Formats: sequence, structure tokens, C-alpha cells
Amino acid sequence: MDKNTQIELEAAAFRRLVSHLQKHTEVQNIDLMILADFCRNCLAKWYSAAAVEQGVPVDYEQAREFIYGMPYKEWKDKFQSEATEEQLAAYAHKQQPKS
Repeated sequence: MDKNTQIELEAAAFRRLVSHLQKHTEVQNIDLMILADFCRNCLAKWYSAAAVEQGVPVDYEQAREFIYGMPYKEWKDKFQSEATEEQLAAYAHKQQPKS
């Protein structure tokens, strides 16, 4: 596979992931962090960092709007629920160093 095709496939997969996350607003970021060790905010940080590496001026808030499909505050007000005690405990447990 040539490099251009690889990049196109990776970009298509990324767009599909972003679209999937935008459609599944019931999935909370804390759940993503517990299960996959990344969330929508992580994707926005990675997107912004990639833009900087390419010399494209995309700040974190712009990247979050792209990832969330709307301004972050709007998404948060519409879809984010308060983390439960169980979620917070699971996240804290995941963050503990493994021996």
C-alpha cells in the first residue's frame, strides 16, 4: 500500500470514529476514560497537536468543537451527566500504578 492510500484510509477511519462519538452522546467521557483510557477531549488534544505539527493554527477549543460537533459548553450542557461514585471509583482505580 502506498503512503497516500494509507493516509486516506487512516483519515477515513478517524472521521468515522468522530462521527460515531458525535452520534453516541449517551456515552460519557468518564466511561471512555475507564474503558479505553481516552475520551473526546483526548482526541481534541491530539487533533490540535497534529495541527500544530503541520503549522495549522487550530487551538484546543477549535479542536473540541470539531470533535464534539458543536461548542464544548453546548455539548456539556446537553449531554454530559455528573459522574457517579462508581464511575469515579473505577477511574481512580484505573489510575493506580500496576505492580
